[in-house]
Amino acid sequence: MTILSPANRAILAPAASKLLWWLRDDAWPLWLAQGIDRAHAGFHEHLALDTVASTAGFRRLRVVTRQIIVFAEAARLEHDGLPPAARIAALEAVSLGLAFLDRFARTPTGGYAWRFDLKGAVTDARHDLYDHAFVLLALATAYRVLPSSTLRAEVQSLDRFLQGKLRHRGLAYLEGLPPSLPRRQNPHMHLVEAYLAAAEAFDEPQFLERADELVEVFLSHLFQWHEGALPEFYDDRLTPLREGGRFVVEPGHHAEWVWLLDWHGSLCRRRGRVPPPESRHAIRALLHFIDNHGLHPETGALFDEVWSDGAPRATGARLWPQTERLKAELVRPDATTARIGSAFAVLEPYLDIEPRGLWYERRVAEGHFTRDHAPASSLYHLTCAGVLAHRLLASPRHREGSPA
Repeated sequence: MTILSPANRAILAPAASKLLWWLRDDAWPLWLAQGIDRAHAGFHEHLALDTVASTAGFRRLRVVTRQIIVFAEAARLEHDGLPPAARIAALEAVSLGLAFLDRFARTPTGGYAWRFDLKGAVTDARHDLYDHAFVLLALATAYRVLPSSTLRAEVQSLDRFLQGKLRHRGLAYLEGLPPSLPRRQNPHMHLVEAYLAAAEAFDEPQFLERADELVEVFLSHLFQWHEGALPEFYDDRLTPLREGGRFVVEPGHHAEWVWLLDWHGSLCRRRGRVPPPESRHAIRALLHFIDNHGLHPETGALFDEVWSDGAPRATGARLWPQTERLKAELVRPDATTARIGSAFAVLEPYLDIEPRGLWYERRVAEGHFTRDHAPASSLYHLTCAGVLAHRLLASPRHREGSPA
């Protein structure tokens, strides 16, 4: 992680504070008030921009877990954090989400179901690796604000399930149960995030070792060094799926891996270990691809999808890649105030909407925003970016590390 000088942090601190204050004063209170279905003890999938209501007739495991993460981070924040009454409400939301996992989502196999109706009944019992990564991340993050032997035991049980049921017979992990193709880098990426969070929360070596293994899979199989790019889809042997010799790339995931590889290296060093030297080269290559192929030439927003040869594929710009780009700019080895300031500036118009606390989810190629519902799942991205920026730029007790 690049440690910016105090002068450069002072230049960027107002932008970091503005984003955090938007979360603290607008987004978190709005979603605590309108984003929770208290009648059925669940979280709404989205909020409409005009009515601030949800029309979804279902619940997803990933939204339950992401909202646990959001409100645990809100409750954990110290300087410039929530006022006492709002912090209590955030902790209550964390408890509500944990109760949903325990009452409705956990299955007799030790895993968690994928989809539910509004009353919590399971409508799809598949065990999805991507969502299980977020269960682990949610439990680890919740433990930081509501520590208990029960949560610790649940994390150990989930780890046994992941290792015993979701391991691939060859390398890394299955897409889920039942197994499916194609295999994707995305669930493995979030499992790195989850195991790093668990390593920090529980201080048990097995969790960092799981992250080590996944980082090695990234370096040896997922990342394609010849193209300097990360494919999204693979066959059963983790060989990239190509069309006409090229593969699909999501620049937002490049940015997420930059942040995760930096976090992994930081945590290794704090534990007295040497991180893989290839990680530094991968970080530079990921950023090089973003700089050269990932950015809209007029808006500066990160594209949704491009081809590995740099040709555009889906030139819209959803919200979440912009938050991940900010995180990557904050930790890049050659970080500058101009690059970080640009990432803040690109993100800002997504949040310029009434009522405050919602956002524009999509920006089309022509540059204007659509008025899709604000999905609850995106609040996780905004929270992680805002908290990281605050801790690195605006907090009076600057420290290295992750937002988890």
